[in-house]
Amino acid sequence: MLDVTAAAAEKLQALRAADPALGVLRVYVAGRACCGIRYGLAFDEHADEDDAIAECSGIPVAVDQASLPYVQGAQIDFVAADEGEGFMVTNAAYSGGGCACGGR
Repeated sequence: MLDVTAAAAEKLQALRAADPALGVLRVYVAGRACCGIRYGLAFDEHADEDDAIAECSGIPVAVDQASLPYVQGAQIDFVAADEGEGFMVTNAAYSGGGCACGGR
């Protein structure tokens, strides 16, 4: 379904260990922009009945049916830079071709 880098898996596992109520990682399409798909990540207590479910790098992942085609082939990474740190979801199949706002 998707790839979770070692850095992202380590951070996600630490978050789940700190809060046992965090059952599954939900990955979804949060919208579209001229630069491509915008993805969202959130923990849920459990998956919904119609979710696609997979285990990625030891993390249970749930994706709703509408988002599933756009999540196929995506990668979740955890990045740290001078500006801050956070999760980044990329998918070469839906990256767009650049845009007027300067994003790629």
